[in-house]
Amino acid sequence: MSSESQTPNLPVEDEAKAQSKKAAKKEAAKLEKQRRREEAAAAAAASASVAGISIGDTPDPLASNYGDVPLVDLQSKEVTGLKWTDIGALTEDLKDQKVLIRGRAQTIRAVGKNIAFLVVRQMGFTVQCVLTVAPDLVSRHMVKYATGLSRESHVDIEGIISVPGVPIKGATQQVEVQVRKLYGISKAENLPINIEDAARSESEIEKALQAGEQLVRVNQDTRLNYRVLDLRTPANQAIFRVQCQVENIFRQFLLSEGFVGIHTPKLIAGSSEGGSAVFRLDYKGQPACLAQSPQLHKQIAICGDFGRVFEIGPVFRAEDSFTHRHLCEFTGLDIEMEIKEHYFEVMDIVDRLFIAMFDSLNENCKKELEAIERQYPFEPLKYLRKTLRLTFQEGVQMLKEAGVEVDPYGDLNTEAERKLGQLVLEKYGTEFYILHRYPLAVRPFYTMPSYDDPLYSNSFDVFIRGEEIISGAQRVHVPDFLEKRAEACGIDVKTISTYIDSFRYGAPPHGGFGVGLERVVMLFCALNNIRKTSLFPRDPTRIAP
Repeated sequence: MSSESQTPNLPVEDEAKAQSKKAAKKEAAKLEKQRRREEAAAAAAASASVAGISIGDTPDPLASNYGDVPLVDLQSKEVTGLKWTDIGALTEDLKDQKVLIRGRAQTIRAVGKNIAFLVVRQMGFTVQCVLTVAPDLVSRHMVKYATGLSRESHVDIEGIISVPGVPIKGATQQVEVQVRKLYGISKAENLPINIEDAARSESEIEKALQAGEQLVRVNQDTRLNYRVLDLRTPANQAIFRVQCQVENIFRQFLLSEGFVGIHTPKLIAGSSEGGSAVFRLDYKGQPACLAQSPQLHKQIAICGDFGRVFEIGPVFRAEDSFTHRHLCEFTGLDIEMEIKEHYFEVMDIVDRLFIAMFDSLNENCKKELEAIERQYPFEPLKYLRKTLRLTFQEGVQMLKEAGVEVDPYGDLNTEAERKLGQLVLEKYGTEFYILHRYPLAVRPFYTMPSYDDPLYSNSFDVFIRGEEIISGAQRVHVPDFLEKRAEACGIDVKTISTYIDSFRYGAPPHGGFGVGLERVVMLFCALNNIRKTSLFPRDPTRIAP
């Protein structure tokens, strides 16, 4: 007889009950054991998190002075009234005072078991924080916790300001924080790119190569793939602060000149510039596109008696341009204004606006420009107090004398523009100038022809360092003539009928211009790619992040 048949015979129903009771008891015991194990683990984890020590370590009497802050304390739990100090405001004037700062742990370095250094960064400013083991102030456990932090983690630090006797090379602020409390606010995971590598200049990499050392070079695509990290470099922090100032100066100057800020639609029925470089879409069953500029609507605003208007807003171009200076979406700085006598009045605004802008940037953004220059070396822009103006024909003649043949009724290509910029710099000592009276054939349909030669126009371009940044002109304000010009340029008049009709009720002579914000910053700082001055660039191959 097999062993299986040796079990006492029980009624089937009683046997099932016995087995069920036994299994339930066993399962309950298992669950209780698991519950106790989880509670013990949770308690140990909480202790390690708050105290910053390993399980098995001797309890630290200073454990409350450091550790990871629980999420519940970061959920807007209470208003404590604590006073925070920006890292950029830490100066020698605060010597011996207690401060509370928040920033990222940029670098972490241990010196044995008793000392640790943290360089903490906040919006481009850095300060060196020191933990030194001392009774009732800093424990070894606290030093251990500090050295276990991951780079780029957010931390809160309370400490005393001290002033070292020697300059601090690794931080912008020339003071130290003697740490008394240290709390982790947000832990950073492994970094796909290091901020130190992303902040390195080409000259530094080349110098290292010559010395036989190979440093990491972070290419443009990698930077943009991890833009959230790339933006943390000192140069990028500075670039977008300079960009903010360009926008602010543009607005403030124009407001002081009697301009009114407006906002025009970016969804329109027809092309605003002509040509095929438009993003077409379906608008509730109707064909539409994204505006290539606010051109048509800012002109309608002039017909609506605003006199002088400006706009700062997105502009969309669907062109497949894979160059260093083209984007599919950029920020346009646009103006339109009534003209009393001559389109030179618009050029006068360009002159005063940009000289004021350059002066302000040089005066008020010195630290930012220095930060950019450290990673991307450049020479300050050369410009005159009164902006140089040349006719298109004069520019063509300068190129011809230099051996460069160009069509006097065509446009200048990129190489011709750069060559002319070089010639202008050599002859006139400026990298900022205006070239006007362009051939009509290369200008948009709404451009006013010259009074004395219909092959030329009352238009202009503006250049910085040999590259075009502004296009402007007097506009056609006579509706029938405007209609003919649109048809001649291949534009379906029906799609812009409301625009043309706006001139049928009386329209003043007017003109204006548009400039790309990103291109202004790129050329003022002599950067080699417009993607460096676009926060999240959109080009023919990139629509993320």
